[in-house]
Amino acid sequence: MGKVLLITGSTGIAEATALKAAQQGDSVFVISRDESHCRSLSARLPGSGYHACDLRDEHAVEQALKACLEKFHVIDAVFNVAGISGRQFGDGPLHECSTEGWEITFDTNVKSMFLVCRGALRHWLGSGTPGTVLNMSSVLAFSPQAQHFATHAYAASKGAIISMSRAMAAYYATHKIRVNVIAPALVRTPMSARAQSNQELLDFIAHKQPLSGGMLEAGDVAETVLFLLGEQSRHITGQVVSVDGGWGVSG
Repeated sequence: MGKVLLITGSTGIAEATALKAAQQGDSVFVISRDESHCRSLSARLPGSGYHACDLRDEHAVEQALKACLEKFHVIDAVFNVAGISGRQFGDGPLHECSTEGWEITFDTNVKSMFLVCRGALRHWLGSGTPGTVLNMSSVLAFSPQAQHFATHAYAASKGAIISMSRAMAAYYATHKIRVNVIAPALVRTPMSARAQSNQELLDFIAHKQPLSGGMLEAGDVAETVLFLLGEQSRHITGQVVSVDGGWGVSG
């Protein structure tokens, strides 16, 4: 019997995971800011649901979770994917990083995840049911790269996600609630469009991610996501799983 999976985000890794989850019989509920993306993805997922909202808005997140519960009555697992690169808002090396870039990056990447996790945890604790959370981080949280990826607010936000997730895992394990983190390297998604159009970056990634021969595909990451959300990983919590094509061990 499939589970009810709530996914934040509607493109890239979120999209690939939603499609693979539906193929294996899971019911999917998508939450994302862009209603057209939500609607388009949901149309490809039999029996799915969606709710478009700003995940940085406390009330909006509460309404989104309520919509999921009204449709499916339960939430078995949450995959928090939605996030941004703050480069367009002024993220960069710390001495150049704008206050706006820092705040928008943290609000979008960390506050949104906090709000979704809090809502899911309140549901599971209130109903006395187990649950699973998988939060999206990045190799840049612990394996920085100065030449091409000096976005320090982004790296700090992804590090905060790891710390929050591990603290959650320790606290909620006795309630049969698991919390893990997935930390991909560079993946071919809409967020990596800058790298995809830059030959110097593509050459660098081909060296930095030798197992992949370049960028990872979103579907490659989705395979690991579904393992970490599924029954086969039921004894795993508090872990950071890096899907990086060799990034962390390549100079």
